[in-house]
Amino acid sequence: MLHIAVGVIKDSSGQILIALRHEHAHQGGLWEFPGGKVEQGESVQQALVRELKEELNISVQDMLPLIQVRHQYSDLKVLLDVWTIQGFSGEAMALEGQKIQWVLPDHLTNFSFPAANYSILNAVRLTDEYAILNCVDENVLAAQFNRLLANGVKMIQVRIKTLAEHTVVKFFQWAKPLAKKNGVLLLVNSAVKGAKRSHVDGFHLTAIDLLALKKRPARFSWIAASCHNQLELQHAEIIGVDFVVLAPVLKTETHADTKPLGWDKFIALTKTANLPVFALGGLKRVDKVKAKRFGAQGIAGISAFLD
Repeated sequence: MLHIAVGVIKDSSGQILIALRHEHAHQGGLWEFPGGKVEQGESVQQALVRELKEELNISVQDMLPLIQVRHQYSDLKVLLDVWTIQGFSGEAMALEGQKIQWVLPDHLTNFSFPAANYSILNAVRLTDEYAILNCVDENVLAAQFNRLLANGVKMIQVRIKTLAEHTVVKFFQWAKPLAKKNGVLLLVNSAVKGAKRSHVDGFHLTAIDLLALKKRPARFSWIAASCHNQLELQHAEIIGVDFVVLAPVLKTETHADTKPLGWDKFIALTKTANLPVFALGGLKRVDKVKAKRFGAQGIAGISAFLD
């Protein structure tokens, strides 16, 4: 397996730097996130610092793990070890004659990337916070949704599975314009009554619904899933889920009898996932950086984003 260090380089305006592979290279003529092979005796961080200096003349000052992707091409097996470059000095220059371009995250899908980059594109476009609206009382539903918006959450899963379908329909008629106005991705849990007819941005599969499917659900822009073990993670990857929530990481009051994964098991499972993983269970917003250092896309939660 060829171990490749990859950098998702962000500038102060949130744009991402991509480079066009030379025609003679493997996967030539396609765009990529800059980086290169990890040499013997190097750490991934050392390799990435070296490659970005050699290719782009930038000096890395701060980096954070984003995702690991394993992919088998017909002629090559690769491990892409992807890091977000949050701080760097110098002006990016194409020192190896490659074409480079700064692109907004939402515009990355307009470019052709190698197949192994699919999960990286999702990770780059996703936020690092995933709120779950789990309200059981329709009288406070709107207030909780507004609280999430006020707290700056940009991705919300609506999991109001105990409420009647007419209440769900009415809620989405009100909430969808607000979400769009605030730049929020709105997903609906598959257990919500009338979920498939909700016309929101994404569809979040329960673990049971995930395992019952043989292919990715149609129509929704984003497909997510709840996972608790390696079997569910593997099935999510097979059917083409965009990202998952892995739980419970820590013990929670609502599921006191459920044995938590713990961080060691979470890290081990996440390394096999090949897609963005949100950590869920007993976490608060202050745990986000810790979770990301352990390989998570970010954190998911119910009460964490209402405080």
